[in-house]
Amino acid sequence: MAGWKGAVALAGIVAAMFAGSPLHADDYPARPVRIVVPFGAGGPADVTARLIGNILQEKFGQPFVIENRTGAGGVIGTLEAAKSPPDGYTLLMMSNTQTANESLVPQRKYELMRDLAPIAPVNYSDLVIVVNPQVPAKTLAEFIALAKAQPGKLNYASSGQGTPYHMAGELFKTMAGIDVVHVPYRNSGEARSGVIGGQVQMMIDAVTTMAPNIGEKQVRALATTGKERSSVLPDVPTATEAGVAGYEATIWLGLMAPAGTPKPIIDKLNAAVSEAVKRPDIVKLWTDQGAVAMSMSPEEFDKFLRADIVKWANVVKKFEKP
Repeated sequence: MAGWKGAVALAGIVAAMFAGSPLHADDYPARPVRIVVPFGAGGPADVTARLIGNILQEKFGQPFVIENRTGAGGVIGTLEAAKSPPDGYTLLMMSNTQTANESLVPQRKYELMRDLAPIAPVNYSDLVIVVNPQVPAKTLAEFIALAKAQPGKLNYASSGQGTPYHMAGELFKTMAGIDVVHVPYRNSGEARSGVIGGQVQMMIDAVTTMAPNIGEKQVRALATTGKERSSVLPDVPTATEAGVAGYEATIWLGLMAPAGTPKPIIDKLNAAVSEAVKRPDIVKLWTDQGAVAMSMSPEEFDKFLRADIVKWANVVKKFEKP
């Protein structure tokens, strides 16, 4: 009887602890939340995470602190988020880097859809193919001809293995039938500096971040990667218009949390992010930069992620060396 009473008392204590716990959506967040960004400062993921973090901070009255954990093409920061307590106080700002890494980096110590839970997508933007102004190619067709005349002699920059810029580059190589060498940098800012400085000849970068450099003539734009011309770069043809029919590539961003994060907290964050990306001022800001807001339920985002993993696995098979 005493043992039974003790068990009941213990159960009561545990229930009382969880009743007042910040794991309950009504109380969340009760303290600062960190958003792990597995990419360098100044890139699309970092800039977007800071914007969304500020909006969530205003809404919930708690700091949303950005923590850049770079390295290994996004693997280090993603692992950091995946192994964090599933209490809603660690989030991950991720991109199609993470879905590509599922097939590109087999030695990861996590599995995206096993160890992390989808919260919400944020936005996407087209990419732009640029070259250093010293490259003797004024059009995409001329660059392809130049690369075919010098196989293995030209380089292209990316912010690391598995990033959208790397995957877009490899897909472009395959579809254009050229051999240009991948030069991975630690982050997109360094890769951008590499092509501007002439250390590498070409880069495929987000329109949102490269457009100012194009305007200042630090690089020459050859083509954008969407289905239609970018409103930010209306004079730049799409890759299909420029001669690589069917070539498309984007960078998209989203939020995830450690697997096991309570569903009410996931839903609360999803609602807040979905509300944020629909704000007229945010829509205008992103439109002016060349980005488009995305909105899905956690379940819809889950399906989107799984489909993207399959998509990039098929791309990796086309270019990955045994």
